[in-house]
Amino acid sequence: MANIKFVNEELEIVAADGANLRIKALENKVDVYKTWGKLTNCGGYGQCGTCIVDVIEGMENLSPPTETEKRKLRKKPDSYRLACQVQVNGEVSIKTKP
Repeated sequence: MANIKFVNEELEIVAADGANLRIKALENKVDVYKTWGKLTNCGGYGQCGTCIVDVIEGMENLSPPTETEKRKLRKKPDSYRLACQVQVNGEVSIKTKP
């Protein structure tokens, strides 16, 4: 099982290994989008780059970055990921809307 801690929201949830981070966040009413992202997001296909999160702890418990992430986040810090592209496989701490 994967424990996902959302730092800003002070919320910790449990998810099955391999769960999609964006889906688990939205299911638990955690907003991963900034203002414009709420209107322009692609629905989880990795095309818009609006669901950026900062991985505070547990990067080793996430799936490797996809080619889409590498392209969209090339000028961002290494700790940034696209929530829609991430599968969680263990304990992780996430900061939304960095």
